[in-house]
Amino acid sequence: MRLFLISLLLMGNGAMAACPALLDRKMDTIHEKPQSLCEYAGKVVLVVNTASQCGYTPQYEGLEALYRKYRTRGLVVLGFPTNDFGGQEPGSNKDIAAFCVNQYAIDFPMFAKTELKKNPLYSELAKATGTAPRWNFHKYLIDRSGKQVLSFDTRVDPNDPKFLAAIEKLLK
Repeated sequence: MRLFLISLLLMGNGAMAACPALLDRKMDTIHEKPQSLCEYAGKVVLVVNTASQCGYTPQYEGLEALYRKYRTRGLVVLGFPTNDFGGQEPGSNKDIAAFCVNQYAIDFPMFAKTELKKNPLYSELAKATGTAPRWNFHKYLIDRSGKQVLSFDTRVDPNDPKFLAAIEKLLK
């Protein structure tokens, strides 16, 4: 009984979420340190491919606002800079990190610059939804179990009512 109570205390207010296969991987952060995506198990995860010199770059503001508004309810936004579309992310990880903080006060987790075609997470997201990003700021929304994945086109603004409704539904 004592071991059971200790286990409950260590887990907090509920059982720890098992790491879904989709998140069971390590990736380098923007600061080039490996991080396990299992850290986000049990959360609603919004994955976005970003770029600093894109017409959609102002979406950073809306993404950060979503993160600040919903993170206490279990939403995490994960940014993945890429230079895949139009060469709109030419800088280094250090340049990108400075831009995100200085221009948009980004606090959500940012990962190292990547090539989407070589990124196994993006391969699995595209396979799960049947939709690969065709431009910067494509959004994938993953439910708490890591099994349901929704895809949102670049043109879907973070404040779009249908997008917000999808987030709210997954957070319940």
